[in-house]
Amino acid sequence: MKTFEQGKLRVWYDEVLLSVSPELCFDASFWQQQDKIVGQASGRGTTWFIQLDGIQGALRHYRRGGLFGKLVRDHYLFYNWDKTRSYQEFQVLEHLRKSGVNVPRPVAARAIKKHVCYQADLITEKIPNARDLVTILQENSLSDEVYGKIGREIRKMHDAQVNHTDLNIHNILIDEQEHVWIIDFDKCYLDACQNWKSNNIKRLIRSFKKEQVKSNIFFSNRSWESLMDGYLLVVDEL
Repeated sequence: MKTFEQGKLRVWYDEVLLSVSPELCFDASFWQQQDKIVGQASGRGTTWFIQLDGIQGALRHYRRGGLFGKLVRDHYLFYNWDKTRSYQEFQVLEHLRKSGVNVPRPVAARAIKKHVCYQADLITEKIPNARDLVTILQENSLSDEVYGKIGREIRKMHDAQVNHTDLNIHNILIDEQEHVWIIDFDKCYLDACQNWKSNNIKRLIRSFKKEQVKSNIFFSNRSWESLMDGYLLVVDEL
C-alpha cells in the first residue's frame, strides 16, 4: 500500500492496480473524459464501474443511511487518518485477502479532512461475472454444494477474526465458476472476541427469511443446513 499526502488529503492505494494519479482517480468526470466508465449502480449513492488496467473497479462515495443521513449526507467526525472509514475498509480487505478469503481487491481509498469532519471514497475490484444471492435465488435454487461453499467462505472470514457487521445475502456474490465472494466491509473490523460470530450467523438467516417474503427467493431449511455444514467443516488449508 502506497500513501499520497497533500494538505488535508490522504490517498492509500495499490500502485500495481492503479496507474493514474491518486489525486484524480476518485473523480467520476475524469473517468468519463477517459471513456472508461463501463457501468453504474444506484443505492445509497451512485457506484461507478470503471475500467482500470486489467480489471474493472467499483468507485463509491461514503454516504450515511437512516434518518441522520438525511441531515448529514456524507460527513463523518474526524479523529485521525487511520480511523477513517475508507482507510479501515481498505485495511480489512487487505487482511482478508492475505488470509485467503474471497473478497474484492482494494484499489484505492481517499479521505479529505474538512474542519472537524471528513469525506471518504473507495475503489475496489468489481468481481467479474458475479451476481448477489438475491438475484440468483429469484431465478433458481442453489445446490447443497454451493451452499456448503458459502458456509466455508464465511467460516474463513470468521477464522480471520473479521466481524462483518452487515452480513446479508445482498453482500454475498457467486461468479460463473461458482466461486463465493463476500463484499461491503464498511464499518467491519478485526475482533478476536467470539461473541459476534453467532450474531453474524443470526443476521444472515434473518436476511434469507426476509428475502423469502420480500423477493420470493428459492430457499429452504435444507439450504440452511447445507450452509451450516460448510461453515462447521474444518477446512484443511486453514
